[in-house]
Amino acid sequence: MIKDMQNEILRLKEQNDICILAHCYQGHEILEVADHVGDSYALAKKAAEVKNKTVIMCGVRFMAETVKILAPEKTVILSNASAGCPMAEQITADELKKFKAENPYCAVVAYVNTTAELKTLCDVCVTSASALKIVREIPQKDILFVPDINLGTYIKNNVPEKNIRLMDGGCPYHKTATAEDVKAARAAHPEAKLLVHPECSPEVTEGADYIGSTTGIMDYAKKSDAKEFIIGTENSIVEHLQFECEGKKFYPLTKNLVCHDMKLTTLGDVLDCCKGEGGEIIEMSEEKRLAAKKCLDEMLRYGG
Repeated sequence: MIKDMQNEILRLKEQNDICILAHCYQGHEILEVADHVGDSYALAKKAAEVKNKTVIMCGVRFMAETVKILAPEKTVILSNASAGCPMAEQITADELKKFKAENPYCAVVAYVNTTAELKTLCDVCVTSASALKIVREIPQKDILFVPDINLGTYIKNNVPEKNIRLMDGGCPYHKTATAEDVKAARAAHPEAKLLVHPECSPEVTEGADYIGSTTGIMDYAKKSDAKEFIIGTENSIVEHLQFECEGKKFYPLTKNLVCHDMKLTTLGDVLDCCKGEGGEIIEMSEEKRLAAKKCLDEMLRYGG
């Protein structure tokens, strides 16, 4: 049944000139029908490069918005209209406007996990992989980092020459990992390397062998000579690495590291989108798109 659905998706996307993008946190059955798999910004860049007229984003809303910002001429479809990102929605535009009015000297650095509306008010955008480089490179010394306090703390600790202010936001799923989880996982798998996403709390990242983005974690595991790994990010990565790295063992840091928003998208949703019967077409005014694009352009300028 799954194979039949996958074959029909492959047939329809060819027939209807569709490119399917899948974030790494999607299920493996979705990754198998995707044209490109990766983290949010890499997928948005890829969407701007492909020739297909329609792009289906198997991820969450801010990712589909970023695709639309970078590829306005394409029809961009969010595979499941209910798939949001709690972190992206934690800070309102009014809150940020108030801060900017009270602190006009302060640069606003936004994690890519933010809404298009919030991006219109930010000076530069960053990914978890590019954040350290960009924060070091921008000329401003005084910075507000939004919205993730854990990634912000990681940046603050590694770029002490900047005055970095934080807001109390973050990924509710990565926040579930605790120091007790690290202790238990280390005890159960003493030979394993601990690979952790910087959205986890400082008590988790300080004990890690590697801290990095989702794709960074996957690349590290693939290239490492080690044979066992504890994965401190969304648990689907454990499964994907098990498929890709024969002879290596992968363990979740905690069973609680599951993004329920990412798990909303099903293979049936993707099939419906290919039929033109499901998902949500992302609409955005040109004024809003151009305003949001400025901080992404700055990310490319400073981060490469």
